[in-house]
Amino acid sequence: MQILEKTKKSFSIVNYIREGLSKEELKDILKILQINPKEIIRENDKNFTKLGLKKEQLSDKELIIKTIIENPKIMQRPIVIINNKGVIARPPEKILTIL
Repeated sequence: MQILEKTKKSFSIVNYIREGLSKEELKDILKILQINPKEIIRENDKNFTKLGLKKEQLSDKELIIKTIIENPKIMQRPIVIINNKGVIARPPEKILTIL
């Protein structure tokens, strides 16, 4: 946040854990980030491990998208998108790559 605030550019925050994401919104984010659904999952998160998905299921893109929509806490965060460029901002300095 501090990096974005220092740029003086306007931005909005989407709390997808509380508000949720549609399938189309998630697919748009994946397209902007240029990654597949598996790469946006927090695989070490207890919420993910509780789901008990098998390794071979992680290659099923539609299943992963459905699982993320139903369990948004398993998605990497924060995700920053500016002018159709995006990054998973961990560490926060990664934001600088899209400014």
